[in-house]
Amino acid sequence: MSGAPNDAGGAPEAAVEQRYRKLPRAWRALLIVVTLASILLALNQLLNLGFFVGKVLLGTAYLYWLCALLTGSVFILVPANKRARRDGVPWYDAALYFATVAVFAYYALHAHRILTEGWEFAAPKTAIWVAYAGWLLLLEATRRAGGTAVFAVVAAVSLYPVYAGHMPGPIAGLPQDLPITAAYHFASSESVLGIPTRAFGELVIGFVMFGAVLQYTGAAPFFNNLAFALFGSVRGGPAKVSIFASGLMGSVSGSVVSNVLTTGVVTIPAMKRTGFSPPYAGGVEACASTGGVLMPPVMGATAFVMASFLGVPYAQVALAALVPSILFYFGLFVQIDGYAARRGLKGLPRAELPSVGRTFIEGWQYVFVFLFLIWMLMVLQREAIAPFYATALLLVINQFSRRHRLDWKRLGLLVEGICGALGELSALLAGVGLIIGSLSVTGLAGTLANDLVHLAGDNIYVLLVMGAITSFIFGMGMTVTACYIFLAIVLAPPLVAAGFDPVAVHLFMLYWGMVSFITPPVALGAFVAAGIARARPMEVGLHSVRLGSAMYFVPFFFVLNPSLILRGAPWEIAIVVTTAALGIWLIASALEGYLLGLGRLDRGIAGAIARLLLFAGGMAMALPGGGGLELSHLGLSILGASLAGSAVLLAWFARSADARPV
Repeated sequence: MSGAPNDAGGAPEAAVEQRYRKLPRAWRALLIVVTLASILLALNQLLNLGFFVGKVLLGTAYLYWLCALLTGSVFILVPANKRARRDGVPWYDAALYFATVAVFAYYALHAHRILTEGWEFAAPKTAIWVAYAGWLLLLEATRRAGGTAVFAVVAAVSLYPVYAGHMPGPIAGLPQDLPITAAYHFASSESVLGIPTRAFGELVIGFVMFGAVLQYTGAAPFFNNLAFALFGSVRGGPAKVSIFASGLMGSVSGSVVSNVLTTGVVTIPAMKRTGFSPPYAGGVEACASTGGVLMPPVMGATAFVMASFLGVPYAQVALAALVPSILFYFGLFVQIDGYAARRGLKGLPRAELPSVGRTFIEGWQYVFVFLFLIWMLMVLQREAIAPFYATALLLVINQFSRRHRLDWKRLGLLVEGICGALGELSALLAGVGLIIGSLSVTGLAGTLANDLVHLAGDNIYVLLVMGAITSFIFGMGMTVTACYIFLAIVLAPPLVAAGFDPVAVHLFMLYWGMVSFITPPVALGAFVAAGIARARPMEVGLHSVRLGSAMYFVPFFFVLNPSLILRGAPWEIAIVVTTAALGIWLIASALEGYLLGLGRLDRGIAGAIARLLLFAGGMAMALPGGGGLELSHLGLSILGASLAGSAVLLAWFARSADARPV
């Protein structure tokens, strides 16, 4: 590959330089100190190290201090707009930073009084004025971290308690005046310090740090090299490399866009070189990078927030997400293989590819650390501290590697990268917490759930479709985490009350929130991939929709029958997973127009009918029977097999007719 797989190694630094300001030395030093202090604070809280001798640090005080250290960093790192200066920190952003630190420090220092005096409804005047300032600062921090759409939603809903009494019946709530609303947002444990911030302080912080360390210690080139070594020479090899490399990197980074930028710069040019069209290559990378965020063992920040909402160990969420994510990648793999077979595309020459043995010798530490992390997550179930131990192990092992050993410069860049990731996520989660606080203090969360059930006419399938559409719409304008949190409050309760499995419901919303990354008109992941592929963004988006088709179907499958998320009797799980895999294979083959063992299915009217029959057969085969459906799984499987068999016979007869001499 002429060293191409290693080019991704600089992607994290490039991404930081593009998005963040170029900071003077003093500001960089301050952020490095702040980042290290926040990590030590988290370790003290999670491991009970006793840094604060003779003083018990309340859980709320810990979260206030964490926000004081991290949330304001977005004002230093992220410019106010595209026209703002990027070569230093303007005075107004410095003022915003120190004001944010002061607001959260004020509440941290008064954490005991807040608890004993009930400040959420009886705060002193000073605390209310500080809350006003914190409210405005947090909204601006949310805008910089999450974008204008997130800011608009958070700002409107955070003010909802003030005008709740003037809203029409279904969305009316118990009104509160402005001082109580402000105090509740900052003094209660249901708003700024609600589930999102608690999940950040108790679970997410370690995994964000682990993901950043992996990228800055050379994991991206290792995953790329390993993928090229394993799949680079097979039919359509570079596209299959994209699946493997993006799946691994996406699971760690938790970001679709950074995944595309990290692995796409290597895989997309390689795909184009071996004959894939630029729009198709961009679509493959967009889908592979999007699926990575849904792939255990790490999955990204949203999965940890989900575990907090559900009140279950993170390992349980990761285990439930395993089969759906594999089905998604399996469907993508089948389509890629069919595309390459139809066009006779070969892989890259073996002489240009790295060897498997050499790749493992150079990067064995990443595999070892991953296995260590999975052992701590799944066996020991120490979710909170597992990433800290894994990070420490990786840093120690990494220093024995001449190639990726960290010097002082790269160590500084690493800590800055951690600061950016933690700061933005802290601001976003605290900001989205304002939504939870508004719905909580007005009592709207419960009544809105009942109204949605009434609107759906007590039809759980209509409610599911409404949930999918709502998730998709919110996912277009919000980050995945913000979208999920909002829907977990509003839509999850009625779906769970309707009898669906809670874990399946929350995964359903996560999947449909992710769909917007590959679906026009927004399709952010596809549009970023289009820039690398030098293709029209809308073309890449349309290819992404077809290639990522499993993402639209699989959530309905597992929410209708939780066997697909490994819940139920072992024999039932085995049957449902097997038929789902067969169904996804048939669906993907129909969409691509190529069936393994038969060949092309795109010859004339007969081919079109065969593809329709094959698609219908795949849907019947993959759709799990039982659960909420009246049809049995056996009946659906027989129907699917019959339709697929008819499609194969029709395609075979059509081919035989074409082959006969006239």
